Amino acid sequence: MPEAYLSIQGVNKTFDSFTALREINIDIQKNEFICLLGPSGCGKTTLLRIIAGLEKPTRGRVAVQGKDITALPPSKRNFGMVFQSYALFPNLTAYQNIAYGLQGRKFSQKEIGDKVSEALSLVDLLHMKDRFPAQLSGGQQQRIALARAFVLSPDFLLLDEPLSALDAKVRAKLREEICNLQKKLGITTIMVTHDQEEALTMADRIVVMNNAEIMQVGSPQQVYDQPESPFVADFIGSINFLAYWSHKGNHPLAHLAVRPEHIRISSPGSGFRAVVKHMEFRGPFYRLLLQPIRELKEMIGNQLLSVDISSGHVHKLNLIKFAEVSVEFPQDKVISFKPDDVVTV
Repeated sequence: MPEAYLSIQGVNKTFDSFTALREINIDIQKNEFICLLGPSGCGKTTLLRIIAGLEKPTRGRVAVQGKDITALPPSKRNFGMVFQSYALFPNLTAYQNIAYGLQGRKFSQKEIGDKVSEALSLVDLLHMKDRFPAQLSGGQQQRIALARAFVLSPDFLLLDEPLSALDAKVRAKLREEICNLQKKLGITTIMVTHDQEEALTMADRIVVMNNAEIMQVGSPQQVYDQPESPFVADFIGSINFLAYWSHKGNHPLAHLAVRPEHIRISSPGSGFRAVVKHMEFRGPFYRLLLQPIRELKEMIGNQLLSVDISSGHVHKLNLIKFAEVSVEFPQDKVISFKPDDVVTV
């Protein structure tokens, strides 16, 4: 493993009696796209602000290419930052907003013009350079904010929930554009989000956080297919927690979990049985809620099973509400947790 480009080592942050970050350790490689993912209040934005120098850690260090930058002010750290609110100057044109950060540096007017035009071309908005923010859509404003960050040729790019204020279709398009730009320019990028879909589709690695701590670090597929805790399993995607109960019914013997898309159902036959309690049409697939009966009910109790099944398979099986089906849990898709892990079922 090469030496980390950006290293966060033993970082803690407290505000009076409140602990915002606890023993945070992450090594980030050059050109990586990292997503800090977690619920509101878990510490991800505080961590981003510490990387930017906008907050100082109570303990620990931040290093870039082995150089300790923990005490450096933001002005001495070469980073670009994009906020949820865009933070564009309303009285400046798109061109002027992007040029603003270059002014005062040792660039000629021609160099500034060339850099701004190149940045506008990167985000495909050169034709709108003379428009003011109020004359641009939300997605266009966000692209101007990105161009303003890129134009400074930063060592790393920090994104604080940059897409949360946009509608779903614009978000999906900008996700792809940001990833393409990041790879093209080779900028090490750290993005804060609470949106699991953003993290899964954009990140090289995801840092899942909760209660001021890192719960798991891994590729999108790793954290989805191999969650290390019930929290990670539940936070990223939908999942069924299965508690296998003792004969006395007073404590679980094991904690298992399975994703809705991995449960197989077929016409009544051999195997476990369940009844369709609810059908929710979601376009290419249905989300079914199944009520366990007979042996399956004895094994996992009354908890409803969430199952995703293609629309074509629903029609093939002629599934309707209250129909009885056979249920199968593929062994290679069942996730097991340690007996002392807390699981809500």
